[in-house]
This record gives sequence, C-alpha cells and structure tokens, in this order.
Amino acid sequence: MSGKTCFVATLTPGQMKALRENLETISAWEFSDGPYMLFKASREKTQVAAYRSGKLVVQGAGTQEFVEFVLEPLIGLAQDESEPPPLLEFKDPHAGIDESGKGDFFGPLVVACVFVADRETADALAKAGVRDSKAIKDDSKIAALAETVKTTVRGKFGVVVIGPEAYNRTYESIGNLNRFLAWGHARALENMLKFAPECRHVISDQFGDKRLVENALLKNGRAVRLEQFPRGERDVAVAAASILARAEFVRRLAKLEEEAGCPLPKGAGTQVDKTAKQLFLSGGEPFLRKFAKMHFRTARKAMGLPLE
Repeated sequence: MSGKTCFVATLTPGQMKALRENLETISAWEFSDGPYMLFKASREKTQVAAYRSGKLVVQGAGTQEFVEFVLEPLIGLAQDESEPPPLLEFKDPHAGIDESGKGDFFGPLVVACVFVADRETADALAKAGVRDSKAIKDDSKIAALAETVKTTVRGKFGVVVIGPEAYNRTYESIGNLNRFLAWGHARALENMLKFAPECRHVISDQFGDKRLVENALLKNGRAVRLEQFPRGERDVAVAAASILARAEFVRRLAKLEEEAGCPLPKGAGTQVDKTAKQLFLSGGEPFLRKFAKMHFRTARKAMGLPLE
C-alpha cells in the first residue's frame, strides 16, 4: 500500500475495542462521534473511522504508518492462520529482515535477518509452514518453527535483541522510532553477513525511507542491495526472519516475567495499563524501566504524569 492514503478493513468487535484502547494509550488522538460509528479519531495527518458494522476506514498521509505501526503489530491485523497469505515466488538468493516487539509495551525489541540461499531452502521453509509470525497465535508453534528455520538455513541468520533498559537508553539518544528500527535492521544484517558473506540482496518490510537503513550500515552491509516493499512477510526470507524475531521476543519476555514476578501482557491496552501501574507502585520508575518501553504513553499513565 506504499503511497496510498486510504485503507479499509473489517475488524471484529474485540479488535475494535483493542484499537480504541491502543489509541487512547500510546498516541494523542482526538476522539469524536459520527453517524453509524463506534468512534472517530484524528491525529495530525491521519483520520480513523470505526463503524458499528465492523468496517474501519483510515485516511490521510499517515495511513501507511498507521497500518504498519498500529494495526499490524498491536491489533494483529493479519490473515487468519487457516488462510495465510501466499508466499511470493523465490527468484534469487537473498536475506530477509523483520522485527518483533515494536508495538509491545513490555519486552525487548528483536530484529532478525535470515539468508535463503536457494530455491530448495525456500521450498523447505514454505513446506515447514513458515509465514508471517503475526498469523500464528501459538507461541509454542512459533518456537518450534524458529528451530526449523535455523536448521534449514544452516545457521545463516543474525538476531539482535535490545532489552528494555538498553531500548530506553537508545531511543532517548536517537529520538525517532524509524531511525531506531533502521539501526536495529542494520545491525541484524551485519550479524547475518558474518555467516553468509555471499549475500548481496536483502528484503525488508517497508517502514520508512530505506536510506535510514543504508546510512546505518557498516562497511560489509553497504555492499548489499536493500529492497523494501509493503507486506514484506510474503517473502519467505522475511517470513523466516519474523518467526525468529517473534520466538526470541517471547523467550525474552518470559525471562522478564520471572524478574518482574508477574505476567507481562503483550501489546498495549487495559491489562497492560494495570500491570504497568502495579510495577511502578512496586519499585518506581527505575523498576518499570527494566521491563517497559518508556516512550509509550502507557508509562506516563502508570506514573501519574500528564499525557500531553
């Protein structure tokens, strides 16, 4: 949907509720009413209309960013697991990059890069059931698929994990989510190139100007041609990277839960708000920073600070 300024989808009542909660939690949206609507919301260059029928209409210059950074990671707007989107035809050896955790208040940001060397490897990944991790709701299945990916690509992958405390320091230094993601993508690619120096082409989902990633690359990465396109997880290498990233995110989140002494809900919303408040009351801001991404509005709500 690159370049488009309108997006239409059908959401379940639960997804509509989660969307409203997420908008109230992480962004300064202005809400209003409209005929036949559950709600209308607007912010800068983006307008959202949620109808009682389940129809959702997103319009404005910020449409693509809204779909990629709100609907996909937070609401889980993806194909049903029984009908996954078809993978694109494999054409040449290339790597894929994807991330997990960017829409989750709790837990790390994880970026993975996977090199698929040939059609045989691509076919084996597809046959094993590799696809966009957002279409797979079972964490144990994600974990099993991740091990299959690692074996099938013969160790030609790289993973970067940025835990909450490091995430907060880095985000506060960089100050922009797209630049932060670009930095993470570049580091994952560089890590992968240690095991697959023959890679000359890499594909990622489109999240911003690809020059952000290119500028963050080190010497080895600059010899690789970077390609971005919407719904990049249709590519088998990107799908494989999404599996590795999600599996590692879930594993690291479980470790953080042991340290926190309580479950850490995924995504954002009412339950996340409650848990964030509980952690803040237990140990103040320093304790909350161990588990959460502090630039989310959820953090300010938990600490009783003004949201504006």
